[in-house]
Amino acid sequence: MIEGVAIVAIAFLLLLLLPAILPEFRLKLLGRFLSLAIVALGIDLIWGFTGLLSLGHGIFFALGGYAFAMHLKMQLPEGEIPDFFTLYGVSELPWFWQPFGSFPFTLIAIFLIPAIVAGLLGYLVFRNRIKGVYFSILTQAALIVFFNFFNGQQKLINGTNGLKTDTEELFGMVVSSSPAQMTFYSLTVFFLVAMYLLCRWLTSGRFGRLLIAIRDDESRVRFSGYNPTGFKVFVFAVSGAIAGIAGALYTVQSGIITPSAMEVPFSIEMVIWVAVGGRATLVGAIFGAVLVNFARTLLSEQFPEVWLFFQGALFLIVVTVLPNGIIGWLRSWGWEKMQHWFGFKSYVVTYPSLETDPQVQQEKEQFEE
Repeated sequence: MIEGVAIVAIAFLLLLLLPAILPEFRLKLLGRFLSLAIVALGIDLIWGFTGLLSLGHGIFFALGGYAFAMHLKMQLPEGEIPDFFTLYGVSELPWFWQPFGSFPFTLIAIFLIPAIVAGLLGYLVFRNRIKGVYFSILTQAALIVFFNFFNGQQKLINGTNGLKTDTEELFGMVVSSSPAQMTFYSLTVFFLVAMYLLCRWLTSGRFGRLLIAIRDDESRVRFSGYNPTGFKVFVFAVSGAIAGIAGALYTVQSGIITPSAMEVPFSIEMVIWVAVGGRATLVGAIFGAVLVNFARTLLSEQFPEVWLFFQGALFLIVVTVLPNGIIGWLRSWGWEKMQHWFGFKSYVVTYPSLETDPQVQQEKEQFEE
């Protein structure tokens, strides 16, 4: 009940209050950061709850972004092709571009293509019982392969230049126009809430307990009669689909998608957002993504020459002082500490009435004397 009220309140804040307060530029930034928070949810689902540290989620993020960008590029009169093809002497539209002229197909492709790629990659890895650091290395290797492939395909997807979306039209609106950007911002908030509820549902009940069991002791799960491979493939595919949705929303709000979305540092940053906010909290993933990206933006504006040192200091503090992240710290003992600072009494988890029972207090005082 409390969680539902909090979700409604935050959605109200994001959809009604902040658009009236923030300048248009800051609101666009917030929309991008919220789309990145969706990726962080997918990372937390597989890392925080299932113990799968992926360093290659930029693949699925970029695939979702390219799918939507290709549809926008296809909004042309009959017989015409996107203008960048003429730069490379291409006169006929490649076959794999043609389905993206359909909006319903594109909507499905945004999450289905990343989910299929993640599922296939996960199946090849998990069926051989590869886990831990080896899984992380393989996902990063796959990321490098995809980056090099997309970066070198000038004649197919404009290579390193990527696909621009800000000047394209969708349903009669220029993508970069204020009404269109407000629509994308609202959709980002909606999908953020929807993906949070999906992850909360997946991590609750028997399925959620099984994911945690896989994270904590996969061998014991096998001895209990379960085959973790199918569950890991499924949750990895879901995480890839979530990243694809985030990539599509980020692309239309940033105005371009390039292979740089598949660079190694960006995928590592996704993991850092979750670590800063707190693993296995979901809320922490959202909080960490928004906090780190807003801090990076503000610090780079105020201190353009040294802002990287601030970012590095933040990560070092989290690793050394707050290993469970900010939300994890608050849940463990930080909240009680804050109550103590403001003069509120903290309650004991078991038998809280004993703390306020006058007779118990009197006996305690006598014992201390």
